[in-house]
Amino acid sequence: MVDQQPRHETPAPGDGDHRRGRRRSGPAHSALAALREGVIVVVAALVLSLLVKTFLVQAFYIPSESMEDTLVEGDRVLVSQLTPGPFDLQRGDVVVFSDPDGWLPPVVEPERGPVGDAVVGVLTFVGVLPQNSGQHLIKRVVGLPGDHVVGEVGGSTTVNGVAIDETYLKPGSVPTEVAFDVTVPPGSIWVEGDNRQRSGDSRYHQGGAGGGAVPVDDVVGRAVVTVWPLDRITWLSRYGDVFADVPAASTGG
Repeated sequence: MVDQQPRHETPAPGDGDHRRGRRRSGPAHSALAALREGVIVVVAALVLSLLVKTFLVQAFYIPSESMEDTLVEGDRVLVSQLTPGPFDLQRGDVVVFSDPDGWLPPVVEPERGPVGDAVVGVLTFVGVLPQNSGQHLIKRVVGLPGDHVVGEVGGSTTVNGVAIDETYLKPGSVPTEVAFDVTVPPGSIWVEGDNRQRSGDSRYHQGGAGGGAVPVDDVVGRAVVTVWPLDRITWLSRYGDVFADVPAASTGG
């Protein structure tokens, strides 16, 4: 006869302990896998952010009122590093540039401690935090290389003999309270803030290197969009209509 009773195999020595060991290691293994996956995701995100910052865009915050009402203190902007480069600068561009000749006072960094400074430095380097604008300025391009730019107190600014109606100026601002008559040197630009009476721009550095003009090599890029605060998200206009009638400079650079 065939025995219908189920047969029970005698477990080999250690089999139960092995299965129990596997059950015990299950949660720990899952946690380790999740941690590994999290690290990979974070590293990949940081590498991607660094690549984007290096070749495409960089975040900056606005530290002053010099570009009101276009930009206000505390705004965060994204700056395209493709201009200048693959794309040419244009009159009307809002640009971020390195301090060319001591335009800014020395920056006093907040006390964060060694660890805090290291963390902020790394996150800024990879582009997670906005670049500290302490050694950078943001202004609008009024003159390109070779342009003849003239500002008369009480009058309009002219570029290559054409008076421009600067509709981007902060309401109440006048085009200039400082007279100037310059031909922008080759490889440089003439920049001014939209809040003219609160902007230490090219007009105020005519006695410095370049006569107040900013070397194009010092330009980080063109500010293209305000991204923070959320209620101020907007594309930054080049105001091409303001400069539409301005002829090309008679001499370039």
